[in-house]
Amino acid sequence: MDYKAEKITPYGTDESKTEQVREMFDSIAPAYDFMNRAMTFGIDKIWRAIAVKKLRRYRIHSILDVATGTGDLALLLNRKLSPERINGIDLSEGMLSIAREKAKKAGIIGKITFEKGDCLNLKYADGTFDAVTVAYGVRNFEHLDKGYKEMLRVLTKEGVVCVIELSTPQNPIIRTLYNIYANHIIPLAGRLVSKDTRAYSYLPESIAAVPQGKEMLAIMENAGFRNCRCYPLTFGTCTIYIGEK
Repeated sequence: MDYKAEKITPYGTDESKTEQVREMFDSIAPAYDFMNRAMTFGIDKIWRAIAVKKLRRYRIHSILDVATGTGDLALLLNRKLSPERINGIDLSEGMLSIAREKAKKAGIIGKITFEKGDCLNLKYADGTFDAVTVAYGVRNFEHLDKGYKEMLRVLTKEGVVCVIELSTPQNPIIRTLYNIYANHIIPLAGRLVSKDTRAYSYLPESIAAVPQGKEMLAIMENAGFRNCRCYPLTFGTCTIYIGEK
């Protein structure tokens, strides 16, 4: 099935969405962490912490962090869950270089491996990881169904997937304020901070287009996940999705 989010691309060129997303994140990598903190007023840290807390009930020895970006979630997973190993993959070498530098400063280079990889064609064998995580990356998937099926494939028998994704508030008043902020203030701030003038217009477009709530849960279930549930956070501006193999 085709989803609206799959058609929303950073630059609107003839290149695949995957390639455009890679180019975009290479472009904005130096400003990415600053913009994340600024756009969410630092609440993105709380969202990641809540997601990690929800994973505590599972026996997790190995984790694949898809669309790992600059490594914030992978580093937090290492601190809080102490798994035997974490593999963080991303399309963007620019983002990965920052993640590796963070791991080096934290003195945990051997515990987390950051490497280039495509979520639609994972190089890992079936049943490799106890958990797969994705923070703010699912809306960038070129093919949602294939992405979820690949994540399911590499999970162990009782493995778990945890997705953190930005979402659109359902309350009309909150949604109006959110739309003003997302569609006007964020793109303006992005143009001031980043040389990529298109990237922070793509952000609110991709959030508005990505399947949310029950629709996202249905995609997960169709991919083969069971016991799927979601947890809206901060007036619905972010949602955590959990599914089990």
